[in-house]
Amino acid sequence: MKSKPQFSWAFTVAVLVVSSSLCDARPHAHGVLENIRRFLHPSNAGGGVSTTNAPTSEAIPCDSASSIIPILPTDARAPLASLHQTNASITAAAQHEGPQPRPKPLELVLQNGRQTLHHDVHPIGQRHGFHHLHTRKPSRLTSTAVGASTTGTTANAEFQVPTAALVPRQASPSTAEKTITSLCPDNNGTVFRSSSGITYQTVCGINYDDNIRPFLLVGSFEACIQKCDAYNYDTHGVGCVAALFVPSRLQSKDNCYLKSSIAHSTVDVGSTLEGAVRYSAAQSAHLPVSRTSTSLLSSLSTASSTSSRSSASRAGTSSQSIPSASSTVSPPGITYGEGNSVIAPKVGGSKLHGPSENRPTRQYIQYDSAPGVNLAKSLLRVGANGDLSTGYDVSPQTGVLDVNIYTQNTLAPLRNVPHISRDGGRGGYLNGQHLFMFCDTGSYSGTSPTQNGDFLDFVSSSVAVDVGMNALAGNPIHLQDGIGGWSDNVGRQRGFAPLTQGEQAYNIAMQGQGQRYAVWIESSLIPLDAETGIVYAPIIYDEVDLITRAANFTYTGNTLLTITAGGRGGPVAQRPVRKLFDQDEPEWGVNGGLRSWGPSGIGGKDGKVYLFGGVSGGMLMARVAPDSIEDRAAYQYWTGSSWSTIMPDASSKAIWIDGPIMDIDVFYSPRHMTFIAVYLTAYADSTFYYRYLKADRPIMPCYAPGGDKNSDYVENLLKYEWSDEQVLYKAQPGLAGAFIYAGGAHTRYFGSDDIVNGGTRLLLSWTAPTGQNPASAASEYQIVTAEVNFA
Repeated sequence: MKSKPQFSWAFTVAVLVVSSSLCDARPHAHGVLENIRRFLHPSNAGGGVSTTNAPTSEAIPCDSASSIIPILPTDARAPLASLHQTNASITAAAQHEGPQPRPKPLELVLQNGRQTLHHDVHPIGQRHGFHHLHTRKPSRLTSTAVGASTTGTTANAEFQVPTAALVPRQASPSTAEKTITSLCPDNNGTVFRSSSGITYQTVCGINYDDNIRPFLLVGSFEACIQKCDAYNYDTHGVGCVAALFVPSRLQSKDNCYLKSSIAHSTVDVGSTLEGAVRYSAAQSAHLPVSRTSTSLLSSLSTASSTSSRSSASRAGTSSQSIPSASSTVSPPGITYGEGNSVIAPKVGGSKLHGPSENRPTRQYIQYDSAPGVNLAKSLLRVGANGDLSTGYDVSPQTGVLDVNIYTQNTLAPLRNVPHISRDGGRGGYLNGQHLFMFCDTGSYSGTSPTQNGDFLDFVSSSVAVDVGMNALAGNPIHLQDGIGGWSDNVGRQRGFAPLTQGEQAYNIAMQGQGQRYAVWIESSLIPLDAETGIVYAPIIYDEVDLITRAANFTYTGNTLLTITAGGRGGPVAQRPVRKLFDQDEPEWGVNGGLRSWGPSGIGGKDGKVYLFGGVSGGMLMARVAPDSIEDRAAYQYWTGSSWSTIMPDASSKAIWIDGPIMDIDVFYSPRHMTFIAVYLTAYADSTFYYRYLKADRPIMPCYAPGGDKNSDYVENLLKYEWSDEQVLYKAQPGLAGAFIYAGGAHTRYFGSDDIVNGGTRLLLSWTAPTGQNPASAASEYQIVTAEVNFA
């Protein structure tokens, strides 16, 4: 990929005229200025915009109807050239049309002497002013002829800004964006990228039920997709997974419909619906793929099909590859191996990404929870008490809040974006997002590279989503905490896994004395259907000796968490069963499990849920129907020869995989036509191992071509032996030299190149202790990722 030319802009006069409406938005004015600088100084478009001399919200003078804020010249030491004597003016004019239910967008018109760029600054609510700068359709960009563009002539040098913002003035007809008028049906199933770099798949004549209101009026299919991208940018998540455009309604009051889910669909026979579904969601629903196109929005005639996994995907671009048309593909997007025997997986290579980076959201929900309960003194004693988990309702003071019609008007800016230190960390893919779920998590304020921060609070679990998909390019992931995870404006957290009122009241009363209850997430997410995942989380009683700092953890049983993702507030965990399995029983589900999909395919509601039960010497197995996960009596247990409703104890020898396994993930590999187990052991050697199931014939799911519709392909785990243990990846110990733990496999990260879709790539993550203060910039733990490639 060619690098874009870098230019620096110097200004003789540069001012921002701001209306009183923007002055009312003190907390967000600084963010608007940074986006303006990205237009004026495109070399900083990737992040790295200097804010040394930027005016803060407190420095904005708002004592008059209009205010003037100087935009200081950028660094004159440009790598290539500087554009001198450029008159740049930025004007803002508020639109007043009488009382509005929410403020009208503020129009910003940016001129640099040659080009004009129009922006709409969209308000996020009446009380909180303007939050982000968004660009209208690129067709709003106009040019002023000042002479031919000549390479090396600084006065007329062609400058570049992010592609999501505008189209270069001299773009050729083959790459310039055009209005699409004949998308369907010829391009149904085509995978393409939006102008913001998001990968979508076209759908024709399909309507989805779950609307995001209000409906919109736009001028093209492309503009409708931009609205979806803008919505997700505004809400710091993936609330919009599809955009539907009705070209026959260009003169109507609405023709663009944003969708929060594609789980419920109907076929509109003879309709003119042109749709785009985010590719990750399309994969989950197994929408048929016809081809890929790098320029669908630019020119339908130049769209080209891809018959092999694209090198661009391997290089980390946002385009996804599609299996060859000659491959065996069913459901669409999954490529199966060929032959009459299992293909033994081998490690072909690996790449370390490094420690993840936290990118917290900057809003929270102003929500006053109902007061908690007061426990009797007899309950405030040292030692585990199961009644505090089973005898109380779930506390409304804990768990992530959803942004909905009741809470969306209570959004407010964080006064402090906290430093986060996390422990543990497993995850999974759900509804278009890659989740990372953690155990103990601390929040700190004022942390810098040279100074430790001040303690804010501590919760037993947290959740973040991967933003940017940086691991595709082999870079460290960026983790973002959701809006609904904060409890106040300084960055204290509510915790991800809800506590009961009894557990929460005990923790508050015993705070500082060394005793607490915790709900830890120690396994990967088990998908339940296309939109819901589950985790069987242990309930821990933690007792710390305040003198020696030694901790004693008591397993008191586990609880069931049902998890949804894709909303504006972030992933949400609910606790429908306060305690499912008891402490004197095998730890069912604590080590995870896997989903056996039925004939309806991946994301369906049939099939089974399988659970692992860790015991001395290996793992036991249990299973349940997806619609009965909350019913303890509905679970069945493997005895070694059959299924029984009688639960075995921890001395059972019905072990399906043996060894001192500590963390484990098991998944089906279509490429190898068998199952692969990836795990850490209790030997504390910082090594991921793998084994594969040595079936005597290829294992094909019931939904795959040639699969038996009446069989349960996961039951093969109980019929065949596993291969010998082999090294998958050797991780470096943490900064403190201590061994890694909380190792997990994150499947479905690499699209069609992912191991569970018939590809070769697998994302690994683990926790590495640093030995540092959790309030320091290095944190006490690092969440590290790497990629492994199978042959």
